[in-house]
Amino acid sequence: MPSDSKQAEFGTPDGVAEGDWFKGHRELHAHGLHRFSGRGISGTAKTGADSIVLSGGYVDDADGGDEIKYTGEGGRDRETGRMISDQSLDDEGNAALVVSRALGLPVRVIQGLDIRGKTRRRAMGGYRYRGLYRVADHWMTFGQEGFLICQFQLLKIAPDEEVSPQQVDPAADEATNFEEQARRYINQSRLVRDTNAARSVKALHDNTCQICANRLVVSPTGEAYSEAAHIQAVGKPHFGKDVSQNILCLCPNCHARFDRGALLITDSFKVIDSLTQKFVTELRRAKGHDIGVEFIRKHRARWGDRLA
Repeated sequence: MPSDSKQAEFGTPDGVAEGDWFKGHRELHAHGLHRFSGRGISGTAKTGADSIVLSGGYVDDADGGDEIKYTGEGGRDRETGRMISDQSLDDEGNAALVVSRALGLPVRVIQGLDIRGKTRRRAMGGYRYRGLYRVADHWMTFGQEGFLICQFQLLKIAPDEEVSPQQVDPAADEATNFEEQARRYINQSRLVRDTNAARSVKALHDNTCQICANRLVVSPTGEAYSEAAHIQAVGKPHFGKDVSQNILCLCPNCHARFDRGALLITDSFKVIDSLTQKFVTELRRAKGHDIGVEFIRKHRARWGDRLA
């Protein structure tokens, strides 16, 4: 099968027009449309992404025609088709799309037609070239299957539109070129939030988990470790507030389960295991820590299909 032997070339290849149909990956490769057979993203962190294939492989994708919400690569078991681990910007294809955003590189979008199969999904109806798109935005979020995913907003490029580079590293100074910003951003470790609101909530609960009541002592002097969990996730695409009403004090285990929707909270502060549909416990509360029901409802709405 063809691989990535061709050099990255951006834009629509000569002899190809928007709407053209192709039988399979061999034809896509032969016409210079998609270099990486078996992968949805063609590109590397060094070159940027020159093309992607829409194959319906991720439940969090959304195709609106001129606007596409595209889930990056990684974390999926090829045998079962299920997500088994988090995605990362370290994955080559995801890094490539970040670089394309930073440098303003056009991305060819190819659509698989008549997608079939529960595990190994195949485009039984061939492939159609959709044209050029730009990477307008990207973010990390927990997907419907409970794992961290990279998502990208792609917008159709108008015939007379000029695509400009974008700053992708919020910490970069203005003198840093866009390519270096992308490299630095991709290599950054996960942002750890420890705001005044988070510290306040953890202090009110004496670093004791509000769900399992575990206080994780980490030193001989009795110092304990806990994590501040935002109920409605902050940042894109959820835009929760960084306020004490939107924060819980949790142990690492409960934090991971809560972030991934395995634990849900009712309006009356009952904790439910969404995987078994069973009551777990009453959420522990402390004087001075008012929890916003509106944030609980937002969190529950993300995983509402898990409730009976």
